[in-house]
Amino acid sequence: MRFLLDDEQRAFAHSLDALLTAADTPSVVRSWSAGDHTAGRALWSRIADAGVFALAVPEAYEGVGPLPVELAVAFVELGRHAVPGPLVETVAAPALLTEPGLAKRFLPGLASGETIATVALNGSYALDGDAATLYLAVEGGEDGEGGKDGGELRLAQGHGQGQEQGQRQEHGPVRTSMDPARRLTRLQEDGGELLAAGPQVTAAAAHSLTWARLATAAQALGVGLTLLDRTVAYVKQRSQFGVPIGSFQAVKHRLADAKVALEFARPLLFGAALTMDPADVAAAKVTACEAAYTTARTALQLHGAIGYTAEYDLSLWLTKARALRTAWGTPGECRELVLR
Repeated sequence: MRFLLDDEQRAFAHSLDALLTAADTPSVVRSWSAGDHTAGRALWSRIADAGVFALAVPEAYEGVGPLPVELAVAFVELGRHAVPGPLVETVAAPALLTEPGLAKRFLPGLASGETIATVALNGSYALDGDAATLYLAVEGGEDGEGGKDGGELRLAQGHGQGQEQGQRQEHGPVRTSMDPARRLTRLQEDGGELLAAGPQVTAAAAHSLTWARLATAAQALGVGLTLLDRTVAYVKQRSQFGVPIGSFQAVKHRLADAKVALEFARPLLFGAALTMDPADVAAAKVTACEAAYTTARTALQLHGAIGYTAEYDLSLWLTKARALRTAWGTPGECRELVLR
């Protein structure tokens, strides 16, 4: 079976690539890592104007979706350019907010990009809580585990009308992950507004997790593709013994292995986007993330010492490949789901 994008989907990818290339995303990533979200919010608005966040929101609530294949197309490009922010969380949040009252309240803002969402499952750290304007906390709703009473969906403590309009609210201390641009926050979910409770929250959390894993897999594939492209360009320029190191057979083999791994992940990603079966998505995530991680290791080795420096742009993709590998499910958890 072949999974080929149609002309409209390819044009969408090209338009996003052009938008993000013009945005100088490496400088945006570095500002975001330092806690300055000004450039990142401006880029977020342009991505929203391109319709990316609307892909996860139904048409009844000012979206154009749900369109998981187009979402995967978009997130490959976001990964290729290492765009920072809770992108995955913002497109996973609509699956938690399906009750009509909640959908009407929150989904239009998510679709337009006015609302930046982050999500914490069962007390976990939430991504970019210091930048988000919508904080969702789920207890007892991950992987179908919620007991007979199901799970609870809450707004994190302190969320109010001002935040819905984009004002910032302080939460727990900010921690950085392996990727400095992924800033983690412990949300204070106790005492927050209860949005929903019961078995439907458990089901919604499982569906949201599937969307998050699909977007993460696509993002990881894009990260891997950029690492490969940059490494191929580098080995054509760097010379040893008077010849480019790209002419060495061992280097060619390493790059070929990375290329094969990434290309093997691509049909799994788009096949999973077609079915949205949790096992298919888990398989796509583990395959894409492992391919990106393998490519990152190859890129680091072939770049040599310069690859270790934070000032060199390659590091922005190296650290992201490592962080995405365990985001929204470790390789072991995803493999367990596939086998089960």
